[in-house]
Amino acid sequence: MAKLNCLFSKEGVKTPSLENKQFQEQISRGFQSQKVAKSSTNLLRRMDPEPKNIIVRMPNWIGDLVMATPVLAELRRAYPHARITAMARVPLCELLRDDPQIDELFCFSKGSSFSRYSDKKGVVEKLRRDRYDLGVLLTHSFSSAWWFWQSKITARLGYECNGRGLLLTHSLPLPDKVHTQHLVITYKALLEPLGITPTDASPRIFLNDKELFDARLLLQQHGVREDSLVVGINPGASYGSAKCWLPERFREVTERLLQEDNLFIVYFGDHMSASVVKEICQGLPARVINLAGLTSLRELACIICVCDVLLTNDSGPMHLAAAVNTPIIALFGSTNEQVTGPYRKGRVIHKHVDCSPCYQRVCPIDFRCMKRIEADEVFDAIHEVLERKINKRLALSSP
Repeated sequence: MAKLNCLFSKEGVKTPSLENKQFQEQISRGFQSQKVAKSSTNLLRRMDPEPKNIIVRMPNWIGDLVMATPVLAELRRAYPHARITAMARVPLCELLRDDPQIDELFCFSKGSSFSRYSDKKGVVEKLRRDRYDLGVLLTHSFSSAWWFWQSKITARLGYECNGRGLLLTHSLPLPDKVHTQHLVITYKALLEPLGITPTDASPRIFLNDKELFDARLLLQQHGVREDSLVVGINPGASYGSAKCWLPERFREVTERLLQEDNLFIVYFGDHMSASVVKEICQGLPARVINLAGLTSLRELACIICVCDVLLTNDSGPMHLAAAVNTPIIALFGSTNEQVTGPYRKGRVIHKHVDCSPCYQRVCPIDFRCMKRIEADEVFDAIHEVLERKINKRLALSSP
């Protein structure tokens, strides 16, 4: 993830221009009428009764959204009778479908430059119409706080970022350990002013039986049997090439794995990485299944769920695997696994060279962090997971 001036999020920050006189006057009038409180302590004491209608603005990237799901669980635990709405962009919002922690899923589109004004107006109108008494911002942009302020949400809680503190009724400074603690913990820490003591809730994505059946059926159509081993591989990362292991080494590991007769390999990727995946898979046997650019996010999560292990860079699919309890071999170089690694599970391979983590999109030097990860080490890590899977199956099948 990119190291912005506010947390390790990859969100693009677009703020309205404060030079716009009309915009300044709007803010000034709003602050005078609402008498914005700056204290971040004892929020519940001034919310009498406790919040009954809560909206949570979810992050804008797959991995960030997945890592933020424990916040929904913590809010549901603290307010079992409240109505909780999760607000997220299309298509990320589909990952939250069937989540039992929420009552409503509010999906919205970023929109093109031509439709952006009307889209934003529609979002604000809906937020205002639904009369939320608590809004929790897990995004860090000025614009997301601006929407909540315009919508007159009673209590607006978020981290102090990008000059938006005055738009929040309760703003918190970033935790002292923000650069060393996991992002899941940082998201949960935002709830402390509500008197919510975080539990050990982990990221989760909820998939239904029909979806999982369809995922297995798809693999069966490619020749996968019930007793086959399935290795998922995600060689891309949307943030930039600095997070990606070398394509030729993914292919080398693939060729070695194919020496096992009853093993299939499923390659994942979005439209941007489809060409790289196609190049890796070129000329390989039919037991290598290329699904790059061909799945929805929920289909991706379901197929990852039925894999025996996922080999991946630091990416959204890595966090999906963690959220559906698929074993992970994660390759890190330009980012910090302490902050954005698979939460409390999986194996991370990271060589910790002197320039890592750099959070660059493209390596400006010799890509030493990823080049030092050898194919042998990665193959051995996958093989170890598969051996455990095989032994477990044998134990279950023995009388």
